Amino acid sequence: MTVYIAHLYYDLMNLYGEVGNIKALKYALESEKVKVEIDKLTVLDDIDFSKYDIIYIGSGAENNQLLVLEDIKKYKDEIKKYIESNKFIIATGNSIELFGKSISNNSALNIFNYTSKQIDKRIVSDVIIKMKNVKDNVIGFQNRGSIIEGNDNPLFIDDANLGVNYKNFYGTYILGPILARNPELNKYLVSKILKMKNNKFKVKNIDLKLEKKAYKSYLETYH
Repeated sequence: MTVYIAHLYYDLMNLYGEVGNIKALKYALESEKVKVEIDKLTVLDDIDFSKYDIIYIGSGAENNQLLVLEDIKKYKDEIKKYIESNKFIIATGNSIELFGKSISNNSALNIFNYTSKQIDKRIVSDVIIKMKNVKDNVIGFQNRGSIIEGNDNPLFIDDANLGVNYKNFYGTYILGPILARNPELNKYLVSKILKMKNNKFKVKNIDLKLEKKAYKSYLETYH
């Protein structure tokens, strides 16, 4: 079995080293003896979304976000079809704003009902929050100067502003990289991805002992 991943705008949307999420996914998938192929794609590349099982896009500076917004708009119909077909999109940081109605005064992809806007004061903090269907709390941090409003599809319990989940679209402001820091979340997503590829597939070999040790150490040390 081969899982195909598209890392969108890898050069423009990697402000906080969020490429670590790709590495965490790849490691967990390969632990299950699954082959992983990753394509790095950016502005002006011709993207065939139908080729991929997972689309990943990270966080970027505001100027880069707007450059990406203008490029990604041409794929609006393909992205909507991709999401409705239950394929996976993982979006971290301010890339989640691309999929809403608007980013401040700029029209966005309008796939979801929320809007995003700039705020006067940056939100910088550690995060510990509960996510549906994931055993452990999700940890990470946020560093952003914007918020989303009108989110009908919250990812996390008790805070609709931090993440979006619709079918297999997972978007969150939480950085970290979130998948590297949260082994149970990574395992949950990998299990779902492999079940999508083969409904009879049973996850057996994912070894995340070091990640779990780091997760536990963080909680014990700082919380």
